[in-house]
Amino acid sequence: MTEDPRRAIVDVIARLGRETQYHLDERYRHFRITDGVILLTSLLLVILAVFNVYYIRVLYQDLNGIVSNMESMHEHLIEVDADMELITGHMTAFDAHMAHMEPINRRMGAITNTLPKIRGDMHSIAGEMSTIEESMGQVARGMGVIDQRVHLMNGGVATMRQNVRQIARPMGAMMPFMH
Repeated sequence: MTEDPRRAIVDVIARLGRETQYHLDERYRHFRITDGVILLTSLLLVILAVFNVYYIRVLYQDLNGIVSNMESMHEHLIEVDADMELITGHMTAFDAHMAHMEPINRRMGAITNTLPKIRGDMHSIAGEMSTIEESMGQVARGMGVIDQRVHLMNGGVATMRQNVRQIARPMGAMMPFMH
């Protein structure tokens, strides 16, 4: 029995069909795996995109804050520059005033040399003032004695006045006769 040549062709075609189907199934399975990887990758990319947008927004806000701070710093630096110019002017004037300190220092040295002499003179004056004070005490006691004597003299003068009046009355009565 001879084999039918058609049978070999049918077997080859059947085998080709099975192999083709196997390749189609493999291809379909790889497509499904590829679609899953693509879907997973796309999902990860979407998640990354959301985080990137969030971080870009945060970065944008931070950069705006930095720019705002830099503008504020620039304005403050302009003010500081103006203040430094003013301080420089004051320092120049202060330096000019400091130039006058050398003559003042020399004069203070001269005063320092003169003050001990003045102190000695003041001690001498203080000693003389105590002598004057003692003399004034003696004068005050003398004035008290003089005051007592003047008071006594006042009493004597009052008595004399009284006596002269008594003598003058009779003389006044005799006066018209003496004329």
